[in-house]
Amino acid sequence: MFDKLPMYQRIGGAAYKADLNNTIELCALLGNPERKFSSIHVAGTNGKGSTSNLIASVMQEAGFKTGLYTSPHYRDFRERIRINGKMIPEEEVVRFIQQWKDRFETIGLSFFEMTVGLAFDYFAREKVDIAIIEVGMGGRLDSTNVITPLVSVITNIGLDHTKFLGDTLQKIAAEKAGIIKQGVPVVIGETQAETENVFQQQAIAQGSSIAFADKRWRVSRVNQTQVNIDFDQHPFLENVSFPLGGSYQLRNLSTVLETLRIITKNSGISLINDVIASGISNVLTNTGIRGRWQTLSENPLVICDSGHNVDGIRQVVLNISQTPHKRLHFVYGMVNDKSVDGMLSLLPKDAIYYFCKPNIPRGLDPLLLAAEASKHGLKGNVYSSVLKALDAARLVADVDDLIVIGGSTFVVAEVVE
Repeated sequence: MFDKLPMYQRIGGAAYKADLNNTIELCALLGNPERKFSSIHVAGTNGKGSTSNLIASVMQEAGFKTGLYTSPHYRDFRERIRINGKMIPEEEVVRFIQQWKDRFETIGLSFFEMTVGLAFDYFAREKVDIAIIEVGMGGRLDSTNVITPLVSVITNIGLDHTKFLGDTLQKIAAEKAGIIKQGVPVVIGETQAETENVFQQQAIAQGSSIAFADKRWRVSRVNQTQVNIDFDQHPFLENVSFPLGGSYQLRNLSTVLETLRIITKNSGISLINDVIASGISNVLTNTGIRGRWQTLSENPLVICDSGHNVDGIRQVVLNISQTPHKRLHFVYGMVNDKSVDGMLSLLPKDAIYYFCKPNIPRGLDPLLLAAEASKHGLKGNVYSSVLKALDAARLVADVDDLIVIGGSTFVVAEVVE
């Protein structure tokens, strides 16, 4: 799969397919497995992975056999496809490829198209009750956009993948709004002046009800590990254990809660408050989610975060400002098709930087990264790998310092274990 087929993670834009024809042909070849289970479809610039994992965790707590499809993976390809938190077995991946390899090559499938087919086929054969399906990129032309879900979810809109999705928030919103299906309700996680009308117009065109989660839900932290939740200004859940750090997770949780409310209202699935609270509390063990403002060690505090675009880095910087520390050490790397200046301009200038390259061909040369960073007043040294950069930071950091690792999902992938 990795060596012989195009893959966005390795080669970037050359792997992007601007239509659904291959996926439609693939699903027909497999007997349309996407029609054999209920689903929830999750798109957005940031937060769709966390949102998908939280919804899946609640569904597991409710007793449903729950599929979860996310991307990219950190260390093991099988992380992308899970049932009740357990990764797809290796032999299932091998069987699928061996059975269909010749036909896949005839069709000319991309890595992502083939992976979507594998997920749908596995979920159907394992007879999951429901699957949470995360969009890979965009929405309208994404390979996942052949499902008809119980609800469509769009977390937020930011400037990312502009080469493919458009160079304004409105254009990107229009692409992500492409997951809205005829008569299927849609939840928007974050109300944004530039995009609100785009979603409303698409919902009207599709005859779909639309709800903005942040207009109905308020989630506030009691402390680092607990939250209070209000619905329409009335208490809903209090002192709920919430193990996902980072201020942005409060917005993701609001999106999840509105999605669950819509599902309960429209589909006959009963999700009582205790089940919702348990799903939120147990998301780490239920789904294996990683890399979201995740603490790796303490004394000094070492945290990684997979924020990899302007909006994601903005949230990382906010979280840094809210985390007590003496000095900041930032292990930082990027891929070569992101907005270098846009992200570097947001980073704290008083940090010590350890510039590095994630171990993929798309990784940005750390010498080039350091040169660009210097234009923004960011100072540090260059390292040949992520782990060497982290070792250097640990060597000089005091116990009350903070080490943050980020800039790319692929940087975080090298340290999460």
